[in-house]
Amino acid sequence: MAETFGGNGRLLLCGNGGSAARFVRRAFAAVALTTDTSFLTANANDFGFEHVFTRQVEARGRPGDIILGITTSGHSANVVAALARGRQLGLRTVALTGSRGGQVAGVADVCIRVPSDPTQHIQAAHIALGHVICELVEQELCSA
Repeated sequence: MAETFGGNGRLLLCGNGGSAARFVRRAFAAVALTTDTSFLTANANDFGFEHVFTRQVEARGRPGDIILGITTSGHSANVVAALARGRQLGLRTVALTGSRGGQVAGVADVCIRVPSDPTQHIQAAHIALGHVICELVEQELCSA
């Protein structure tokens, strides 16, 4: 991720949940694909919920960018489809899942599996992992 941001690339995030920013630093191009409710509802209505992220990946993603998908089961069809489309378009694909990895593990370049099965434990670990990833990227790019 640090390499992507360092090269003015983007990070696209999708999943069925959210997180927040950390501290004042130079801006990085990270886009949560879950926040455009007009697009999400129109696209889901016209094409189905399993495609709510793929169209945005097509519009926003460029080769060398990263798409990070978050799914506790690893089987969320919308996340699997988004990572698969991202891979086809030359994006790097990363997934956060539960212990089994699910279908998303097959389309992710990197699949970080939380070694647990209860959804609430996986989600809590995903939050912690998100903060660790942010910290590592910020240390790489923002330390003097």
